[in-house]
Amino acid sequence: MASSPGSNASLSREKTILSESSQAKKSQYSEEESFYMNCRAAYLAVFKSSLENIKSKEQLCLVLQQAGRNPSQKTVNQYWTPQTTTLNFDDFCNILKKEKPATKTELLKAFLKVDTNNDGYILHTELYKILTMRGEKMTVEEVNAITKLADVNSNGKLDYNQFCKLYVTTNEQCRKTALEKLEVDSRLRRQQFGSQVETSSERATSPISKPSSRTTRKTDHKPAPKRGDNRTSSRPSSAQSCKASISSTISMGTSSNTNSELIEPNTVKDWQCAQSKGCFFLEEDGEIITHKYRFYLPQRSTVYITIKPLNLSQLEGKTSPWLSVDTALYVLKENESQENLQLMSFTEERNKEMFRWKGELGSGIYWLIPFTTGCRLKKIKKQITGEAKLVYRDEDGELALTKEFKAALSNIFEMIDLDGNGLLSLEEYNFFELRTSGEKCDEEAWDVCKENFDTKKNELTRQGFMDLNLMEANDREGDPSDLWVTLLSLGYNKALEMTAACPFVINICAEKCKPRIKAIYLEAGSRQLNRAICKSVVNKGDAKVLDSGESIIVYTYKSDTRITSVIENKSENKVVIHVNNEQSKNCVNNRGLNIFAVEVAPKSMMVCQHVMPLKEQEEWIYNCVHSLVP
Repeated sequence: MASSPGSNASLSREKTILSESSQAKKSQYSEEESFYMNCRAAYLAVFKSSLENIKSKEQLCLVLQQAGRNPSQKTVNQYWTPQTTTLNFDDFCNILKKEKPATKTELLKAFLKVDTNNDGYILHTELYKILTMRGEKMTVEEVNAITKLADVNSNGKLDYNQFCKLYVTTNEQCRKTALEKLEVDSRLRRQQFGSQVETSSERATSPISKPSSRTTRKTDHKPAPKRGDNRTSSRPSSAQSCKASISSTISMGTSSNTNSELIEPNTVKDWQCAQSKGCFFLEEDGEIITHKYRFYLPQRSTVYITIKPLNLSQLEGKTSPWLSVDTALYVLKENESQENLQLMSFTEERNKEMFRWKGELGSGIYWLIPFTTGCRLKKIKKQITGEAKLVYRDEDGELALTKEFKAALSNIFEMIDLDGNGLLSLEEYNFFELRTSGEKCDEEAWDVCKENFDTKKNELTRQGFMDLNLMEANDREGDPSDLWVTLLSLGYNKALEMTAACPFVINICAEKCKPRIKAIYLEAGSRQLNRAICKSVVNKGDAKVLDSGESIIVYTYKSDTRITSVIENKSENKVVIHVNNEQSKNCVNNRGLNIFAVEVAPKSMMVCQHVMPLKEQEEWIYNCVHSLVP
């Protein structure tokens, strides 16, 4: 049947739109690959490998400069806090995303505001005042370095047009020098990923529009390993194999909210239970800090363990972003020591926002390590029009806490009252102190606290906690600076919204005995947690061999809510794996990049990425290509 002119025009418009959309997408990924290549170039200009960590503030400053940034001391201090010991390559990439290089136009605008004569020059004396007394204050030595630049200074004046030009040129030259250094060595040149992406035939013909629940490779004639099997050294021989590149496609429906196989809470009402609260805290560098717990089971028993975000009371109109954050618990058995921990289980099943596990455990000491992928607990870039008010003066001129601040403090009290008894013990209060000030309150200081604020059974009440914060405001004569330090460290923004933390609650019920749980540490992801994640993925995931020697294996684990990939390197040399997620649909990963690369040390295993649906109400497609960089 002949097409009408109208339908031809409509089809032409659709093709144009699709073409433009495709071009925009290609441009986006090109920019992403370029960004990542620049990151690696800067990093490898300072370090021999991206497996090396940044170990000092000076190294951080140097590698930022190699990336064309010129960070002030305040900026460096923002990412290298007193608690920081190391930063890795991923941390560095996240910093570069936030710290964009200043443009010439932006710099000129800043200088024009202080150039009263509008003649293109600023007196050195005026420059000293501006740079050492305003904004991110510079040191006298830093200002002297500027005024000694012969190309932009003469007769006690700074030619800021020339200075801006020199500044931008220097930053760009640093970036180019790092790239050139990367290109000099052919071995390093092969680690550039902008032009090294391999397009496999599987990826080109993969049925993205109507994928099956698992798209297998045409070359795969071997049976898939059974789920739950213990993976031994013979595992790779039964895994899918290919040369240099493998493609994995998994089509997922909308996330399931229930699982009928697990025992429901109302059937364990007669069991003995223990509970503890905790919180995930998101640091500026993207690291997640949380509580770690010791769990004691007096005798062998069937247990039911759950973890879910804590539903705090909210002011009308305020959302609770942390309620959508994924949570999990890894259960590890302590054998001879804390270092020798055996993975027993993890909360894999889901009921709404709750994740849970039911099974039998023997008597003994266990460690519970909370985990979140980081896909949804991320820094939110939000324009805040004004800073929320924390205190005000009443009719008598006395300082008082605002309604909004009281509500936030009440929620904080709920978060740090770990045992949920409505009171704060010294131990609970010290978790709060460690998080907000990095110090602990000793017994003597606690006695003073109990003398001055409302307590019950030697523990601080909610009102006592409120009064303690009011006293802090009075000590500063109404200056809320210290109060904001507390709020920001607990995940609040300047609008008093908790956007960088996720409080949670853990419940343990045992059929035959009384379980006990106690928070022990507040720290970042531990080596034990990483090992537990890797082992769980190897035990329950599907395996594909990436190289002909069967020494590089990619394991992929999927549940209703997340997909995790782990890379194992059995060889004697480090390997670089390029990861491309650009064909995935409705997905978000913990790295924040669709295209990236990872280095895996010899004889080691590492988590490559966690992926979750961006919108749970819609289907999502995981399509990932792992390529071995030669």
